[in-house]
Amino acid sequence: MRPQPRALLVNAALLAAAVVSLGPLAWMVSVSFMAPGEASSSPPPLLPRAATLENYHQLFARTGMGRGFANSLFLATAATLLALCFNVTAGYAFAKLRFAGRERIFRLLLGALIIPAQVAMIPLFLLLKQLGLVNTYLGVLLPSVANVFGIFLVRQYALSIPDELLEAARIDGAGEFRLFWSIVLPSLSPILVTLAIFTFLGSWNDFLWPLIVLTDDDRHTLPVALASLTREHVQDSELMMAGGVITVLPVLVLFLVLQRYYIQGLLAGSIKG
Repeated sequence: MRPQPRALLVNAALLAAAVVSLGPLAWMVSVSFMAPGEASSSPPPLLPRAATLENYHQLFARTGMGRGFANSLFLATAATLLALCFNVTAGYAFAKLRFAGRERIFRLLLGALIIPAQVAMIPLFLLLKQLGLVNTYLGVLLPSVANVFGIFLVRQYALSIPDELLEAARIDGAGEFRLFWSIVLPSLSPILVTLAIFTFLGSWNDFLWPLIVLTDDDRHTLPVALASLTREHVQDSELMMAGGVITVLPVLVLFLVLQRYYIQGLLAGSIKG
């Protein structure tokens, strides 16, 4: 069967969009393997003349990027685990448990979505200062423990769990914890993966809040360390590109590994509830 002209046009447009989107990323990876100063020549080369790992060696040996990488990995992992615990239990409660003012509280939470996060940063910083949590990892983690979007995402998915299934488990003698652990959590697994990816990406890429809270250089996260690198090595394009690759690579691998569950969770959440 001959391909339709419209299908060819759509595929060509998608291919062009993919090239435009991935082109800068591919060039960043290529430059990271170039010798110092090679990318500054005119015209800029697309591929290194002789690929080298010297930029990555210098990155971890001199600039403290390894410490920033470890800090980001710890904070992103902790933020993901905390967000899963609090958002999942809250989303399930708003979907399936009955308590006074449930709908009003949920609508109030949804209204908070329109408030820009930057508006709350100054009061939040002053509060953390009163609690003595400035320049601590806990001060970075506390604002990400629960968020309205995560609660909304879990609630919409949890609405698809049949009430009859939960009532049958209660009649059979299952307690609320056993019901949540054995029935609800397995049913929510696609949206749990989606929420985990969202939270990990958000925490990993967060620049402003760690920059405000963490004043000690040894506690800086990878985006903050990368920003410091651009100030100190503004002429060293190859070193900065290597830093960019180190920053992007973990989240790219995470997304590729879990993309099947991520897409499944988004699709299911969009048609249920």
